[in-house]
Amino acid sequence: MHEELENFERNHVRDLIEPPPNRRPIGTKWVFKNKRGEDGMVVRNKARLVAQGFCQKEGIDYEETFAPVSRLEDIRILLAFAASKGFKLQQMDVKSAFLNGFIEEEVYVRQPPGFESARFPVWVYKLRKALYGPKQAPRAWYARLKSFCSNAGFVMGSVDKTLFLLSRGGDTTIVQIYVDDIIFGGSSHALVSSFAEQMSREFEMSLMGELQFFLGLQIKQGPEGTFVHQAKYTRDILKNKPMTTPMSTNTALDADEDGEAVNQKEFRGMIGSLRTRRTSHRQAVKRIFRYSKFTPELGLWYSSGSSLFLRGFSNADHAGCRIDRKSTSGTCQLLGTSLVSWSSRKQASVSLSTTKREIR
Repeated sequence: MHEELENFERNHVRDLIEPPPNRRPIGTKWVFKNKRGEDGMVVRNKARLVAQGFCQKEGIDYEETFAPVSRLEDIRILLAFAASKGFKLQQMDVKSAFLNGFIEEEVYVRQPPGFESARFPVWVYKLRKALYGPKQAPRAWYARLKSFCSNAGFVMGSVDKTLFLLSRGGDTTIVQIYVDDIIFGGSSHALVSSFAEQMSREFEMSLMGELQFFLGLQIKQGPEGTFVHQAKYTRDILKNKPMTTPMSTNTALDADEDGEAVNQKEFRGMIGSLRTRRTSHRQAVKRIFRYSKFTPELGLWYSSGSSLFLRGFSNADHAGCRIDRKSTSGTCQLLGTSLVSWSSRKQASVSLSTTKREIR
């Protein structure tokens, strides 16, 4: 907690002032978290002071709040691109990132519980910069980081606003942002090192070396390509009974009104960990779990030297759902030989022919 408050002082986040009239300060609280590494072991204990942003009122405490966030598809495309070009990606983390973002509105927060001023216990803090909790904090941090990258010569992606590119003399440096986690790499070691040094001068950074674990993905980069898997995540959500196939072709997931009811909280947790509610459905989910546990070594292989030609495939069944006779569509997209995106979902309306099912 003292480390967190020292970060506030170092970044000049706030000023202690007398409570202004007709303004209600936002409450604060401490949030404690254990940060775990790739092996699941605790690598750091963190205490973070957050503002209770749910008390804010639009038009008074904040205006704009949107800040872009990378999708997993963006991360996979970057991994495939880096493998194709033959350079390794690195990772770094901005410490207390939101404390670096400037906010435009007047925001007042109460003093941290247990750390009130002895002389002015009822005074409040006026924020100069954002902290975790206010609704505009992510936007303020993104604006600060975007400004830094632009001043350093990077060009923001036209579609992915969390991707930044720097081209110098035929060499390329690429940066992908996920809130306060940054993936970067390039064809020139000097340019990559220069970017890391610039970031360290501007912000307080944790340089984590070669990218190995990110958003639940375990990543192994080698000279022949990059292998991406989720063995740790699989071990965390599964327990017993291996399966060699993900589902039986004869499984019926109908309404099953006469079936035995299941614990809905448990079932939703199972579905959420995978990314309507009767025994047959639960058994189908458990089979997927068992299959995943028996095959944790399976993953995505991104080959070095692969082309960057984008290809897409799609297909659909016809009236596959026995309840409403709607069809299910499936798609996948590959960058060269690297699978970077896929989806499968039931169509919104009934297809009256095999032709119409393919174009919905």
